[in-house]
Amino acid sequence: MAKADKKKKETPLMTQYNGIKAKYPDAILLFRVGDFYETFGEDAIKASRILGIVLTNRANGSSKIELAGFPHHSLDTYLPKLVRSGCRVAICDQLEDPKQTKTIVKRGVTELVTPGVSYNDKTLDIRSNNFLASIHMEKDKAGVSFLDVSTGEFIAAEGSWDYVNKLLQSFSPSEVIYQKQHKAAFSKRFSDAYFTFTLEDWVFTKTYTEDLLLKHFGTKSLKGYGVDQLDLGIIAAGAALHYLNETQHNKVSHISTINRIEEENYVWMDNFTIRNLELTQSTGINGVSLLDILDHTTSPMGARMLRRWIVLPLKEQKAIQNRLNIVAHFCDHSETAYELCTQIKQMGDLERLISKVATSRICPREMVQLKTALNALVPVMEHCKKSGNRSLKDLAEQLNPCDLVREKISNQLQDEAPVQIIKGNVIATGVSEELDELRALSTSAKAYLEQIRVRESEASGIPSLKIAFNNVFGFYLEVRNSHKDKVPQEWIRKQTLVNAERYITEELKELEVKILSANDKIYTLEQNLFNDIVASLLDYVQVIQRNAHLVARLDVLLSFASIAQKNNYTKPVLDDSFTLSIKDGRHPVIEKHLPIGESYITNDVYLDNDTQQIIMITGPNMSGKSALLRQTA
Repeated sequence: MAKADKKKKETPLMTQYNGIKAKYPDAILLFRVGDFYETFGEDAIKASRILGIVLTNRANGSSKIELAGFPHHSLDTYLPKLVRSGCRVAICDQLEDPKQTKTIVKRGVTELVTPGVSYNDKTLDIRSNNFLASIHMEKDKAGVSFLDVSTGEFIAAEGSWDYVNKLLQSFSPSEVIYQKQHKAAFSKRFSDAYFTFTLEDWVFTKTYTEDLLLKHFGTKSLKGYGVDQLDLGIIAAGAALHYLNETQHNKVSHISTINRIEEENYVWMDNFTIRNLELTQSTGINGVSLLDILDHTTSPMGARMLRRWIVLPLKEQKAIQNRLNIVAHFCDHSETAYELCTQIKQMGDLERLISKVATSRICPREMVQLKTALNALVPVMEHCKKSGNRSLKDLAEQLNPCDLVREKISNQLQDEAPVQIIKGNVIATGVSEELDELRALSTSAKAYLEQIRVRESEASGIPSLKIAFNNVFGFYLEVRNSHKDKVPQEWIRKQTLVNAERYITEELKELEVKILSANDKIYTLEQNLFNDIVASLLDYVQVIQRNAHLVARLDVLLSFASIAQKNNYTKPVLDDSFTLSIKDGRHPVIEKHLPIGESYITNDVYLDNDTQQIIMITGPNMSGKSALLRQTA
């Protein structure tokens, strides 16, 4: 009976809220109420502290509850702040038009955003991946996967605890998920600097996770991806897909493959080494890292690839030599390098753009940018083919300019398409006869409004007569108080202001119905036509992803060539011997810390197995002992 009384004291809105909140106890629930996203109770207290918004309270039947909210159009401003603070955020939207129901509006969670699972541009760093890491632990080893839903990259590996820990440090995931029963083991083995979330233990079972992966990729085996022998890696990867389902991310066709990390192909460094060599972050307040110095990339996807290359150095000589040869070619052909950089710069973030197509999150303006990126791909191909470099020719042959995609977007979308479809003028003229007719009706109706204003102004003798619109009573005539004695009797007064009065007429109401009806139909038609265009591009997702990957690689190598020329770097000679011979070596990071006009004092280093296996370095503090060690590393 007590429970029944409690429910009676609760407002219908809060009853609905509590029912949805119970399904997402670990997330801040952004509850759409009219034009605002509201938070209640503990969520409101937390949100007001993180976002710096006002905390107030509202009546909830016979009691009060804390309340904090912000306008719905400010979601892109406030959501990133919540996510970056480590919060999971459930976005609860109105699932029906409030005008179409006489009862409480139906609501539901449309997306659960977490630090490691987000498509929102404002929550993502364009020059870094946003990886979700998933770990499956056993006694002496573990499986791990890294998934970036914003790009579709999916990677799996397994090995010792130490190896997995180094992978975590190299990939720097934004969020890590693992089994509930292994909380103590995770805390003991790994850093506590990660945002983490635990899943039920049953998720991490071989049968369940492998079935998820097979269903997702539409295959009968994982052998083709080279991960079939990674039992623990498969479990970790499957758990990551499960997590996407749990967070309402169901459109994931852009996650089209899963790659294996070959431990023997890379130099593995622990966090201590990465930090002391200042590879991606400087240890000084105003310092620079190796990444800062080497990053002259012109595209976000190139910047992300460069970061990966720096923390995962290659060991295989042939692959290294291939990179060096292309860099040398660009150093010798600076005009070609300049032209390629110019075209790549126009592409923007092609990798994340095509992911938005797969998830149906792309807007009209981004679709036009996709066309621009693919157009820029054509001269990139031509320059690479004419380069005379075998590796660049091979790269050009793998690129696909997607002529049909470029043609479709060019023919069916306006070149100046807006960000939001509701703004109108998205679909090009001539695509839909019905749409063209509706646009003509809307345009002529607005012109007719002006005719009415001029006619009524002349007939009534009111020179300052205005026609405007609001959501309360539609189109209206506004008359200043100084002329209200001239208002015709047939005008119907609707509102009195301090300095004016507002009226409607039968003619205005009839025209209003036509205009609003046409605008509603235009919006619906443009929405449907745009959705059709997006759906038609789904078959090209993997092709364009491959284009983005190849362009990113080209971008990094162009960056290397640019910085090599700028800083006078020398192409190294690699062989399989045990001799390390460096002449006039400089530390690239320390060199950039030097005062203007001061030159770096170069150092020679020679080590081999026969004559000099060890060098003993002595000297006072600040004499450069550690500098020599670090520049050699």
